Amino acid sequence: MGPIAGQRLGRVISRPTADLIGHRSGSRPESMPTQPVLLGGRPVRRMGFGAMQLPGPGVFGPPRDRDRALTVIRHAVAAGVNHIDTAQFYGPDVANELLREALHPYPDELVIVSKVGAERDDQGHWLAAQRPEQLRAGVEANLASLGLEQIPVVNLRRHPDSDVPLTEQLTAMEAVREEGLIGGIGLSNVDLVEYRVAQSLIDIACVQNPYNLADTSGEDVLDACRSDGVPFVPFFPLGSAFNPENPVLGAPSVEATAHRLGATPAQVALAWLLHRAPTILLIPGTSSVAHLEENLAAQDLVLDQEALGLLP
Repeated sequence: MGPIAGQRLGRVISRPTADLIGHRSGSRPESMPTQPVLLGGRPVRRMGFGAMQLPGPGVFGPPRDRDRALTVIRHAVAAGVNHIDTAQFYGPDVANELLREALHPYPDELVIVSKVGAERDDQGHWLAAQRPEQLRAGVEANLASLGLEQIPVVNLRRHPDSDVPLTEQLTAMEAVREEGLIGGIGLSNVDLVEYRVAQSLIDIACVQNPYNLADTSGEDVLDACRSDGVPFVPFFPLGSAFNPENPVLGAPSVEATAHRLGATPAQVALAWLLHRAPTILLIPGTSSVAHLEENLAAQDLVLDQEALGLLP
């Protein structure tokens, strides 16, 4: 049975505030903050790392090169990344087990964010896992493969065709939070109505929705998060990994801007996202150290007015 409308679940946790948004004088546009943002009550840098590309093709099975995958993870943390996004259903278990092998015991400052709401069959097909008992099982599976007693943040990934009421899902997530199995509850794949319903019931640690230069259809949720000081984490920031015709990196405005600024299209696309809101956190994924370094360098790319006028 779900909570009564308007009744909040659980205790209040800290949210990002304007006090955490700083600027480096002279080095960036005023709207490009350089200081950490609170994620689940803990400060993280705005450029993180996504573990989705570490498993094999189709996010299924072992990586092509295990040693290379481990090197990428360790290099990310050594470079200052303290926010890693993952999921038990990446592999399944593969991404989490790689993180555990590479980093356990985890650095104190590292914030690992996982997600529940999906699962894989033995052929690698993606399946919805939306019922409350499946959400709990997903949390427990993440804890086991990561080797953690508590996951700092777990996102509830809403399936677009879910027939499970959001309030029931939030009640289940709040129950595992109260048990200490997770630190904070995030949302993923939600529309504005769902965001507002959740906001009335829980403290939202973050929202992870699709958003990039080629797809700004979720602008209303981004605007709400910006107004409320809730971290917004765009997934597929460089375009969908499942779309070979990448509309982000291949956009003429992106290519032209990259050429003029001496950057790569990926760096332009990531810098544009950082410019959109002070609490946007990025989690670009890769299985290559070279691409990792390219992505991390995007946080130092300044988009001038000509660039911002040309890009969407």
